Amino acid sequence: MEDLKIINKGLEDEMEIGGYRPCRWKLALVGVGVVCSGGFLLLLLYWMPEWGVKATCSRTTVKEADMVLLRSTDEFKRWFLAKVRVMLAPGRNPFDNLDSQTTSTATANGHTPHGPRTPDSPSQEIRHMYAEYQPMQIRYFTLHSTKYYWSDTAQNFVVFTGLEDLEVTCSTVHSKHSTGLSRNQQEYRRLFFGVNEIAVKVPSVFKLLIKEVLNPFYIFQLFSVILWSADEYYYYAAAIVFMSVVSIATSLYTIKKQYVMLHDMVAAHSIVRVSVIRANNEIEEAMSTDLVPGDVMVIPSNGTIMPCDAVLVSGTCIVNESMLTGESVPVTKTNLPNPRQGGRGSDSDTVYCTEEHKRHTLFCGTNVIQTRFYSGELVKAVVVRTGFSTAKGQLVRSILYPKPTDFKLYRDAYLFLLCLVAVAGIGFIYSIALSIINKVPAKTIIIESLDIITITVPPALPAAMTAGIVYAQRRLKHIGIFCISPQRINICGQLNLVCFDKTGTLTEDGLDLWGIQRVENKSFLLSEENAYRESLVKSQFVACMATCHSLTKIEGQLSGDPLDLKMFEATGWILEEATEEETSLHNRIMPTVVRPPKQLLPEPTVSSQQDMELYELSQSGYEIGIVRQFPFSSALQRMSVVTRTLGEKRMEAFLKGAPEVVASLCKKDTVPEDFAEVLEDYTKQGFRVIALAHRRLESKLTWHKVQNVSRDHIEANMEFLGLIIMQNKLKPETPGVLEDLRRANIRTVMVTGDNMLTAISVARDCGMIPPEDRVIIADALPPKDGQAAKINWRYADNPTKSSGKATRLEEVEISLEDVSQGEEARQSERYHFAMSGKAFAVITEHFQDLLQKLVLHGTVFARMAPDQKTQLVEVLQSVDYFVGMCGDGANDCGALKRAHGGISLSELEASVASPFTSRTPNISCVPNLIREGRAALITSFCVFKFMALYSIIQYISVTLLYSILSNLGDFQFLFIDIAIILLIVFTMSLNPAWKELVPRRPPSGLISGPLLFSVLTQILVCLGFQTMAFLWVRKQSWWEPWTPLSDTRGDFNQTFCLSSQCACNLSSSSNISLELNETELDDHYIKNYENTTLFYVSSFQYLIVAIVFSKGKPFRQPSYKNWPFVLSACSLYAFLFFILFYPISAIDDFLEIVCVPFQWRLTILLIVFVNAVVCILVETLVLDVVLWKLVFSRDKQGSYASGPAAPTAQY
Repeated sequence: MEDLKIINKGLEDEMEIGGYRPCRWKLALVGVGVVCSGGFLLLLLYWMPEWGVKATCSRTTVKEADMVLLRSTDEFKRWFLAKVRVMLAPGRNPFDNLDSQTTSTATANGHTPHGPRTPDSPSQEIRHMYAEYQPMQIRYFTLHSTKYYWSDTAQNFVVFTGLEDLEVTCSTVHSKHSTGLSRNQQEYRRLFFGVNEIAVKVPSVFKLLIKEVLNPFYIFQLFSVILWSADEYYYYAAAIVFMSVVSIATSLYTIKKQYVMLHDMVAAHSIVRVSVIRANNEIEEAMSTDLVPGDVMVIPSNGTIMPCDAVLVSGTCIVNESMLTGESVPVTKTNLPNPRQGGRGSDSDTVYCTEEHKRHTLFCGTNVIQTRFYSGELVKAVVVRTGFSTAKGQLVRSILYPKPTDFKLYRDAYLFLLCLVAVAGIGFIYSIALSIINKVPAKTIIIESLDIITITVPPALPAAMTAGIVYAQRRLKHIGIFCISPQRINICGQLNLVCFDKTGTLTEDGLDLWGIQRVENKSFLLSEENAYRESLVKSQFVACMATCHSLTKIEGQLSGDPLDLKMFEATGWILEEATEEETSLHNRIMPTVVRPPKQLLPEPTVSSQQDMELYELSQSGYEIGIVRQFPFSSALQRMSVVTRTLGEKRMEAFLKGAPEVVASLCKKDTVPEDFAEVLEDYTKQGFRVIALAHRRLESKLTWHKVQNVSRDHIEANMEFLGLIIMQNKLKPETPGVLEDLRRANIRTVMVTGDNMLTAISVARDCGMIPPEDRVIIADALPPKDGQAAKINWRYADNPTKSSGKATRLEEVEISLEDVSQGEEARQSERYHFAMSGKAFAVITEHFQDLLQKLVLHGTVFARMAPDQKTQLVEVLQSVDYFVGMCGDGANDCGALKRAHGGISLSELEASVASPFTSRTPNISCVPNLIREGRAALITSFCVFKFMALYSIIQYISVTLLYSILSNLGDFQFLFIDIAIILLIVFTMSLNPAWKELVPRRPPSGLISGPLLFSVLTQILVCLGFQTMAFLWVRKQSWWEPWTPLSDTRGDFNQTFCLSSQCACNLSSSSNISLELNETELDDHYIKNYENTTLFYVSSFQYLIVAIVFSKGKPFRQPSYKNWPFVLSACSLYAFLFFILFYPISAIDDFLEIVCVPFQWRLTILLIVFVNAVVCILVETLVLDVVLWKLVFSRDKQGSYASGPAAPTAQY
């Protein structure tokens, strides 16, 4: 019965859900299968949960399911299994108002609630409660720390996130949710929302051990060890067990450490004592774990760490949100405006949303530094979300349950392993057939044929693959780049496009005041260097600079937005805030006061008419009180304040923000005619321009009315005051780094929240856009008045004069064909697209087919909101770019997480969101990361190719020996696997990265022409030389089936062979009977000439391919600079040459090799030498010179049509 539903529709974690019920006959059948397969079927069903469910359960509707099978709808198609549980509750919705609160809560919880009780006994009370109502059964399941409840209305499982589920309006938050909940209502809601805690459970070592040991790889190793033990290969089996134990222990330690670190990070300050307002207006102390959405908590005046997401309904808070945003600048949070209170209609009453109303929302995990409040009125906040639904909870969830990293290398690695398994299958069949023909006992057939599989799939492969990444991580740490997702290092080697935030990343964090340009009588005055002058002290312009900001004093130090700080410091004024004592004496919140320094003020003169009170006021100086603040909003691109000057009756409003926005809010007759021209002139030079405006408010606006007036009412009919010009200097490293990236054919893109023309100017200054290139602004307009959405194209650098009007940019006609075939159509004239966040939103919605073509040539994306930055990264990834993102962590968290390689320049806790964090606060870390990524990627290829060749070389040796019913000896396996392979693998990964970025990129996957050619040709070469050696030794005149007597000499020897034909002319005083005893012990027929020959040849082959595959330039330093590798290889060569030309009986006996004539030893040396020459010629001459150049040039030509892969796709 098909009943597939979708949960979390439209969200990142959207999943298909199907319902299942256990089926008895299927369970019985599986039970029989498990017994017959020796438990292997159980393991298979554990590895494949979807098979397990389908094999033991039958389909049913989702509503009636006992367990649900979920599959993610993203490209990974991951399966999840969850058990459906039943909960008894008095209602189906946590926000229901229950008639009988006490009754419902008692039964729902299964015990009576705390508080005063009736004299009845508990049993009588419960009977009485049950008589009143019937509890409801609510079905739910838990997945990834989120509870999904069955909803009859939606006919699906839904998540209760919090107060936002009700879609409450701002006025409803004040009218219905600001009085608090009764204890019973709170307990009822806690049934659904659970305990308010972000619980990171640290699994026990036993649980982790079981999970780790049941990994398919370790099960395969266990199978191998049992097999080798049965075949009496005890030493090698013990070595593998030892390696596995070390590997499992290391893995357990790392995983446990990560869990403990995350637990400690989350647990710190997560449980605090809070004051909660109950429905009867009582305040009670409670633990933060008891909070539920709808509770009203009191924010203490000395601050706290927020245990949940809550919206402020009264008072003001100063909050450090570095945990969330990466920005350590304190933010002022104001209470949520109540539209009804201001006497306005419901038009301005919007639905509360944490994202839109974040200036009024206190987020979980953020630090409330201090609060400001009215006398007699507490600073209150309504709890909106708790536990894992909070902003911090979602961040922790994304760390606990990350999306798998989709990278071609890992997919190809599995394909490669499957190929090795296929090769093993051929060997398996071959060995069985051979053994049956030779009438080998059944036990030997089973062991030896299975042994082939363990040889072909190398047990040390995962450890070997990890080594290169671990070394790269260590090198990155050494240069100040920290990594929390090591698998991403390899992906960084593929990056071919990097997005940069502007402020704080490409440019200095701080802005310097370059100058001011005031407006008088509708025209600009000459620009002035600063505002610190006596003549300007009482001007509206300086008053706006001194008051229109969100600065606050924390422990006596001015703190706030760097731009506000620079602007305020330029005035030289003094800011004073009311103390708690002063605030509590008044009926209203005491305003922040700003005043100029005394030396700037003229001496006050007293006239005869002035009364005493005014005289005292004037003596105290010129002061302005900030009555109300409308914080800066990135959506509105402005902030404003309402102020009152001491001694003045009427209040004034000051506004500052983006020049275009401020000018649109001013009276047209106050904005100079050349406003656009002047603004463009400054922005083209790369200045950050802020406009100021002012208005005297109506006298009817009293203090209380101002507290409730809407922002739109204040920010209208303003008078334009002029411009503040701030200089945002480029960081000294920026141009050089961008030039390095450009030379390496890595495209660079700017994604900023700043002004379009300023961004273009900075892009030109830093070399992102070369001087000779044109910039075309794509200005998209949404559909309006029945007209379809359209795009206006205009050159950014060609302003044209309209008759008597302000300048406007020259419009240019571009057809869609030009965009799609841009590079070919305009080879002579290279160009870049620039667009704003608004245009990007319109293009995303209405011009989806054009979007991908635009981003191929888009270089500047200005005025981009944080979620738009993430969208841009996704669009770039959709056109096959490997995208890097470099930001200062402030509003780049989403993009940093989504990019293939996100690197944060902020060392704050927000760097948890980014895979990489740089201690160096400039973009020089980007090329370093790409270099290390490329080195790690090439190392992974080298190791994988080497491990593949190692298993195939050993497979060839064993297969050839099987044909004479022989095999490699236990200690021969041990010497090859431990002394040669492990030593070489762990040292060949140590090559450091090449010192500069080259235009060439490493291949992204193993299944690519050059790599397959490399592996296959080396396999053929090794196969050829091993087969030749194997056949050649049997053709020697001295060859005969080996016996212990073949190694002896003297009178006894003459009975067996002619001296000229003896295999070995070593003098030996060994006892013949001892040798004969050894013969009886050598059941496996290890000692023979073929074995010895193949052992020598294959041992040299491992070292030859290791050296051939250990590539250096252009992605890694040459191998001769990797001294541990050179030392290991030389030592092994020396040892092999030593035992080849100077046999020592103890070593020969240990390795089970036999004595061969000196002439044959020279022949082996010749075979090895020719093998080495052929391997080197094939790899370096044929592959590197011929094939690479052909393939690379072909890639280059084919990429012009698609854009991303092209080295010149930057333009």
